[in-house]
Amino acid sequence: MHHRILALGGDGIGPEVLAAGLTVANAAACSGGIELDIQHDLLHGACWDAHRTFCRDETVEAARATDAVLVGAVGGPRWDDIRVPGGPEMQDGLMRLRKELDAYVGLRPARHWPSLDARTPFAPGRAETADIMVLREMCGGVMYATPRGREAGEGGRYAFDTAGYDEVEIRRIAVAGFELARSRSGHLVSADKANVMESYKLWREVVGEVAADYPDVNLDHMYADNCAYQMAMDPTRFDVVLACNFLGDLLSDLAAIVSGGLGMLPSACLCGPPGGQVKGIYEPVHGSAPDLSGQEIANPIGMIVSVAMMFEHSFGRPDIADRIEHATERAVARGVLTPDIGGQSATGDVTKAVLAEMEA
Repeated sequence: MHHRILALGGDGIGPEVLAAGLTVANAAACSGGIELDIQHDLLHGACWDAHRTFCRDETVEAARATDAVLVGAVGGPRWDDIRVPGGPEMQDGLMRLRKELDAYVGLRPARHWPSLDARTPFAPGRAETADIMVLREMCGGVMYATPRGREAGEGGRYAFDTAGYDEVEIRRIAVAGFELARSRSGHLVSADKANVMESYKLWREVVGEVAADYPDVNLDHMYADNCAYQMAMDPTRFDVVLACNFLGDLLSDLAAIVSGGLGMLPSACLCGPPGGQVKGIYEPVHGSAPDLSGQEIANPIGMIVSVAMMFEHSFGRPDIADRIEHATERAVARGVLTPDIGGQSATGDVTKAVLAEMEA
């Protein structure tokens, strides 16, 4: 079996965690009878410094020709104020890749790691069974909608964005949410702000219509602020949380409290509902952390578990995904941890520990 991967290190600690992920991916592929063809390229700040664009057309075409894209992390203060011609997606290399590939299904899982219980804010027993999947819509909403801009107003500077969704965008992510919930516990929470915003009134309406096709799934509508509060109070109440691009970004970071840190969280942006083999973009949830770059202390676990998601969703090998995840959990339980989660191990030490557990 042969699979092609486009590897994009990005910025800050991105190349470091990507290297760890590729090391694990190659080891897992070798033991599973899979040949990986890995192509490297630049994205966002690194791409800007070399080519004066955040994402080249050639990179987009290379991504279209692969089975999966692995991304380390992108962004940093050096590039935050650069504006280029084009829509919102042209201002961010990763956003452009998501839009060009139509990778609209954002899977952001967060689960409790027993050995990191002390790193969470919960009292013993309050989060031990927490296993939350935030399903974030990735190609629409306020992140991409226009008009947006800045201008001079009567009260001084004025900035504006548009929070807009059409029915097709909402319906397809809702279908993905119900399918995902059906494959898990059968419980779906849809987060919105339908009490104050028109786009969210449509969101709630369409999600409710889709629910009629899934009588076996229990749907709860929640205002996003209440959803965040309830998630912080009792994360075990939640399974699949469906949210727009903006709210999904916030809620997936909040869900990280059950895992003990952002460095533990993986993600997948799939070009269709999960099931079978779907092209996807895989990345850890954490940012580029430029202040940690080059110190060999970046947490690679979010990247490594993202690799596991790649094997499951894009390569159709959930057995290999389970092997990577179980090996990672055993390495963490042994106390091989980077400083962000209370340890003293280097990035490479954690990677080696995961490899050793995979071989055990």
